[in-house]
Amino acid sequence: MRLLWLGVLVLALLAACGPIGQGPLPVVTGAFGVRPVITIPDGVPDPRPRVTVLSAGSGRPTMPGDVVLADVEVRRWSGNLPYANTYDDHQPARVVFDGRHVPDSWREALIGRPAGSRVMLVGPAALSYGPGPPLGGTRPAETLVLVFDILGGYPPDARLVGRALPDVPNDRAPRVLIGGSGPPVRAGAKVVVQYVAVEWPGRRVVDSSYLRGGPSAFTLGPGAAPPGWVAGLAGQRVGARVAFPTEEAGRPLLYVVDILDVLDTK
Repeated sequence: MRLLWLGVLVLALLAACGPIGQGPLPVVTGAFGVRPVITIPDGVPDPRPRVTVLSAGSGRPTMPGDVVLADVEVRRWSGNLPYANTYDDHQPARVVFDGRHVPDSWREALIGRPAGSRVMLVGPAALSYGPGPPLGGTRPAETLVLVFDILGGYPPDARLVGRALPDVPNDRAPRVLIGGSGPPVRAGAKVVVQYVAVEWPGRRVVDSSYLRGGPSAFTLGPGAAPPGWVAGLAGQRVGARVAFPTEEAGRPLLYVVDILDVLDTK
C-alpha cells in the first residue's frame, strides 16, 4: 500500500510539472547568450506547458523571491513566426518573483536554475506568456515557444556588500563614490546595476531600480543603455558606486549607480 501511495504521489507531482514526453518539441541551436535558432517540428504540440533544460549553467542557482534577469526569444508555433525577443534591443528581461503577475510556467522555467542555463518553455499563450500584457495577434490557446538564457538571479534589494542605500550628492559633478575591485566594465558589456535617477536641481527621484522591483541589466551601447551610461560606467569595476550627469528629453538628471555584476555571455 505504501509503494502504491508513493507511486500515486510521484505521478501527481510529475503531472503538476507538465506532461511526460507528450507531443513533439522544437529543436534549438546556437550558443548561450546568442539569439537562438528554433526549428518547429511537424505535429501538434501538447496543450499543457512543458519545460526543458537545454543546457545547464554553472552559476548561482536562482532562488524564490529573486529578480531573474534573462534574455528570451518568443516564437509562435504556427508558422514559426517571431513574436518577441530581447536580443535585438540588448536589454534583458527582468522578472520580479514577488508572488504576483508571474505564471507558474515561468516559475518552473526560471527558478532553481543555475546562471548560464538555457531553458525552453512550450505551451499555450494563456499559460506561457510572462508578466505584463501580451502583444497583439495571439489567441489564448495558441502555442508559444520561449527560450530563456538565464543571466542570473539577484535579491530585490541587492546592493554593494555592507553599504547603505545611495545618497544623492549635492552637485552634478561626475565622481566615483565607492571604488570597485571586481572585473572591469567595458563598452558593449552587459552590466547588472541598481540605480537612482533624480532631476536637477530639485533632486526629486524620477526613476529607481529599487522602486521597479530590483536590479536591471543593460548592454552598454547606444540605444540599449540610457543616455550617458557608456561614458559614466565604462572603465569602472564591479563593486563601484558612481554618480554622473545626463540629459534626457532636455531634462537634466543625475544618476547614482551601483555596479553589481558584469555578464560575459560569449
